[in-house]
Amino acid sequence: MYKIMLLGDSLVADYDWQSHLSSYRVQNFGVPGATSADLLAALPAIKAKADTADVIMVVIGTNDLLSGREKDILPNLKTILVRLSHDYANAEILVNSLFPMVLSHLPAGSVENLNGQIEELTKQTGCCYLNTHQRFVDSDKQLFQEDGVHITAAAYSLWNRTFLEHLAFLIDND
Repeated sequence: MYKIMLLGDSLVADYDWQSHLSSYRVQNFGVPGATSADLLAALPAIKAKADTADVIMVVIGTNDLLSGREKDILPNLKTILVRLSHDYANAEILVNSLFPMVLSHLPAGSVENLNGQIEELTKQTGCCYLNTHQRFVDSDKQLFQEDGVHITAAAYSLWNRTFLEHLAFLIDND
């Protein structure tokens, strides 16, 4: 059975991934409020709890954006990906795009620009980029809760489907 490790913030923590990915063994290390610095600091403890994984999905950066620390995302994410690649050399590492949030303190296009940089970083580090941002933009469903950051059941369903499609591709090409 494939082992999937999920790393991130409340967007990861707040969903019952195991029940929706029942053909896989899911380890959810999502922490509400986590920033990229928090995830980086937590990696040794995560490694101590989970020494193997076949697929790792990283979902981080939202709380950095909310707290005005968007400049921390790329350097921290690069270090996270390098450490994960070292600690889990046989795992496929996916980095999920930031969702299309509209935050009043960010100029228009900021999230899209940052996602482009994240995608480029995944290429540089040999990881995969999961572009849920575009899937959300293309959807006609209500995907965000009133806070504009947390997502609805419909969004989780779309995200889960996107992730499963990518998993199927990885498994078929393994």
